Amino acid sequence: MAVDTAWGEIQGLEAAPGVRTVGELELIELVGQGAALIDCRTAGSFGGRTIPDSVLLPHDQVLERRSELNPGRLSILFCNGPQCPQSPDAIRQLLEVGYSADALAYYRGGMHDWVTLAMPTGPRED
Repeated sequence: MAVDTAWGEIQGLEAAPGVRTVGELELIELVGQGAALIDCRTAGSFGGRTIPDSVLLPHDQVLERRSELNPGRLSILFCNGPQCPQSPDAIRQLLEVGYSADALAYYRGGMHDWVTLAMPTGPRED
């Protein structure tokens, strides 16, 4: 599989200080324990598919829609993958308005790694 390097810059392993970065197995375990899975991609930056049970909250709407997040529940944010800045941007925005780093996690692999590993996807409804 070829990776298109023209759509972004490699993001750091850590989205922000104190925010946990998770892989696929941790994501599955945490969602099974009740964590929310947040798709931060905007409408023009995806192929119509997402990770099952995720909730759409585009990074460019995260501040105005942050009331949709439960600060008492871990939220795992993801986007297109290691080259996509959308979920790190959403995480930084939430931290800037006082959201606790302990309430956020970053799935850096995003849709790129999820699909590469042949994990299940579902339709994304905007």
